[in-house]
This record gives sequence, structure tokens and C-alpha cells, in this order.
Amino acid sequence: MPHRKHKNVGVIGLGIIGRGVTANLRRKGFSVFVWSRTPRPVPNFVGSPAELAPLCDYIQIYVSDDKALLQTVNQLSEKLAKRHIVIAHSTVAPDSMRAAAKIVAGRGARFIEAPFTGSKAAAEKGELVYYVGGDEAALRDARPILEASSKEIIEIGEVGQATAIKIATNMVTAASVQATAEALALVQALGVPPEKFVKAMQANASYSTTLAMKIPKMIKRDFEPHFSVKHMLKDMQIANQVGLSLDVDLGVTAAARDRLLEQMRSGRGDDDYYAVARKYLPETGSTGYQEPQMGEQDEQAKASAIAVAVESFPGSDSTGAGQAESLPYTAPDGESKEATPLRRGLLAQLRRRWRQLLKQPVSSEKG
Repeated sequence: MPHRKHKNVGVIGLGIIGRGVTANLRRKGFSVFVWSRTPRPVPNFVGSPAELAPLCDYIQIYVSDDKALLQTVNQLSEKLAKRHIVIAHSTVAPDSMRAAAKIVAGRGARFIEAPFTGSKAAAEKGELVYYVGGDEAALRDARPILEASSKEIIEIGEVGQATAIKIATNMVTAASVQATAEALALVQALGVPPEKFVKAMQANASYSTTLAMKIPKMIKRDFEPHFSVKHMLKDMQIANQVGLSLDVDLGVTAAARDRLLEQMRSGRGDDDYYAVARKYLPETGSTGYQEPQMGEQDEQAKASAIAVAVESFPGSDSTGAGQAESLPYTAPDGESKEATPLRRGLLAQLRRRWRQLLKQPVSSEKG
């Protein structure tokens, strides 16, 4: 190829992050060629990774998983030369990242691993944070490319170690969001307005940038994807697999993985990963939710249902004036104990609501 004065950048993978990175590179004056498995009507879209390599000196890879990363590197490899620097941004197992580096090195090219933190908004603003591993000289050469889409570059060490850091930080993020979803569920079940929880968390040491972004969206049930369920699930599966291989018990991570897997099996893999809150929060998700008005037949049905519910509790008579306050229950260890205030309160609410409904005028027809 003829000598080029300006070095070109190739971007492989035009998902949420890849699109944002490409736009920032072009705004910073770089000439960018792109490819993704899904063809897109965008400038400089080429036919394959093998076609992209001869056009570029730096190649950034934003594919989603281990298999895609290794396939991409293999497709590139036949066209790689010493002038190339391949930068892998995928979150994969450390062994997969090292395998990709070995393929690139086998062609005499240089390799940098650079998984990142930051989602859609950070990519669009050029504010990703890269965790990097690999050859220091290669990193010096590639730094201007990384700076075009980031606010910070954190050097970790050799290839595989930056990926380990990325997996570890995502473990904390997933567990934090899962715990927050459960906390919101508990708060709302106890009748406390969720905005009070938000205010308390803002003054709490465990509050974070992630929670600042995610809690309001959980409450509103706004699951627009910035980092999807399927991608966070993939990361938690990697973490658990690595933990098993090292005989490290990752109980919290396993629980977070299971909740993500539930959402994935429900067809919500493309929602943002904080959609785990669906399991716990009411469908309305609104603190100002008003119960819809019922028709006459609905009122009769509701009154009957409440009556059945009240009568089904031992100690309640047909008027709902039974001795619910002394209702016993069986504890997990088999020991019978006095009813909790929560259960007594539930029965009292049922009786009051039933009486109110019975006082309201209804049709004389019987079902």
C-alpha cells in the first residue's frame, strides 16, 4: 500500500458503544472505516474485517462476547502486519483475551486489551473509562485513539489483567443494582414513598453514580437500554465460571446472574439490566398511581373476594370481627409464635375494606 500521512482507524462492531466511539473519532478528525455483522448505511462501511485491515493502522473491536472476538481476530489475522495495533474492547474471559492477543502477535502486529466502563451516554459524549493491558509502547502509540472516546485511561498490567478488573467491577455493579431493586420492593411493601428512599440513599455512603442513574428509572419502570440484560448476564456468567475454575465462592454474583437470567428467559434481554426490578416493583411504577374506578359488578366481586380472604383466616368470624390480633403462625423452626404486627395489620385492613364495600349500594341481583 502507498504510504499514508495520516493513520486511519477501523471500528468493528456498531452497537450502542461502537456508534458513539465512531462519531467521536470523526469529530476529532480521524478517518474511520467501519464494519459490523449487521450492515448499516453509514460512511466507509466495508464488506468484512479482512477488507478493513488494509485500510487502517488501528483497529478497535467492540463485539459482544468471546466467540465474536475470536472470530473477528481470526478474520483479521490474514491481513495484519507489523504496522497494525489491534485494540480489543470486549468484556470476555481473560483466557479469551489472551488467545486473541496470541493470534495478533502471530502475525507480527501489536495487541492492547481495553475493556471499558460507561454506557450509551458516556460513549456519545466521549467519556468512557478504559482499563488497559498490554505492551507499553503500543499503548503510547494508541493513546490518541483511546483519548478520542474517553475521559480516563487506567493502565492495569499485562493482557488478561484489565479484563479481570472489568469483570470484577461489573460484579459490584450488578450486585448493587440487584440489592437496590430488593430494597425498593421492601420500602414500597411497607408503604413508604419511594422518593423518601431516594432521598435517604443520596445521603448514604453506599450511594453511587450508577444508583443515581438507575433508581429513578427503576421507579418509573423505564428500561430503555444503555447496558442490556443480555450483556450483563454474559458478564456474570463469565465471573461465575472463573470463580468455579479458581474454587472461589461467588454467592452474590450467582444470585445476580439468576435474576438476570429470569429476565432473559422472559424475552427482556434487550432491556437495560436494571430491569431485574420488574420482579419486585408494581407494574405502575408510579408514586402517584391512582386505583381505577370499578364498575358495580367489579365491586361485588371484590367484596366477595375480600370476604373469602377474611373468612379463610383462623380466628375470623363471618362479620370480620374475629380475634385476628391473637392469630398464631408457625415459625420456620416449627415453634408457634404470636402473629407479627404486619400480619395483624393486614387482617385489620381486610376487615375495614370489606365493611366499607358492604356499606356501599350495590345491585340486588345475586351472582
